[in-house]
Amino acid sequence: MNAEAGAEPSLLNPRILIPFLLVSLIWGSTWLVIKDQIGTVPPSWSVAYRFMMAAAAMFVLVAIRKQPFRLNRQGQFWAILIGIAQFSFNFNFVYNAEIYITSGLVAVMFALLMVPNAILGRIFLGQKIGGAFMAGSAIAAVGIAMLFWHEYKASPATLEEVVLGVIFTAAGILSASVANVMQATPKVKVYPILTMLAWAMLWGALINICVSLATVGPPQFDMRPSYSAGIIYLAIIGSVVTFPLYFSLVREIGAGKAAYSSVLVPVVAMILSTLFEGYVWTLLPAAGATLAMAGLLVSLWARKPKASRIAG
Repeated sequence: MNAEAGAEPSLLNPRILIPFLLVSLIWGSTWLVIKDQIGTVPPSWSVAYRFMMAAAAMFVLVAIRKQPFRLNRQGQFWAILIGIAQFSFNFNFVYNAEIYITSGLVAVMFALLMVPNAILGRIFLGQKIGGAFMAGSAIAAVGIAMLFWHEYKASPATLEEVVLGVIFTAAGILSASVANVMQATPKVKVYPILTMLAWAMLWGALINICVSLATVGPPQFDMRPSYSAGIIYLAIIGSVVTFPLYFSLVREIGAGKAAYSSVLVPVVAMILSTLFEGYVWTLLPAAGATLAMAGLLVSLWARKPKASRIAG
């Protein structure tokens, strides 16, 4: 029995589905933790601490997995670009956005990551945008809009604060999308994921330190145990565990489909908020979450590879 040549891996394949769901569940939990990071410490320093620790842990993982430590000049060039886009700009924009709007609203907006990922993937990688993907994305977008509207109405932020928060979030989405597509380019795929991520996180941390020193001054730290625990969780679980899984998905199934994890993230975040923050579901968010999941399923099932054929 021979699989049809060139068949696209299905997201329903356990090898793809398990890391897809794990990334979604973990990143859904990080929004609650990031919320606690916003306070006395400037966001840029919190991001710097996170990726200083994440980079160190990633290099340990490189050693454990016996991956090469060195990148050539071109590899370092790509690591710097990914570090700037993903581990500096993206997270600084996200942390600053949560100063002005709720973490739920930022999480809901980030569900739109699939759109620029698919568009940039089409432009720079030649990845097709099928009709089923567009239909599923449209359905999911309606659900996301309903979640967004509910979060906006429930938010105490003023209109000006919401506008600033939306601008920061949109900038974070675009930065993440650029990094996602770079990871899927042939020139980057030749390098081991763990090595590339370790260097990208290190460059991102160094850039964050320089930005912090230039904009907010010397290091600041919150001595609360919850703050330190949050840094550890975001660095190890929210970064070292998830980014290798996610970028492996980007390389294998494309940036557009991999970003569908961002549709699950706000729903997971809202479920966790129900369990730990007393969030009360009403008709609008329930309907929005249902539509978002329906759109995801339409895209997943419609883009399954064709069935294998029996030779002879």
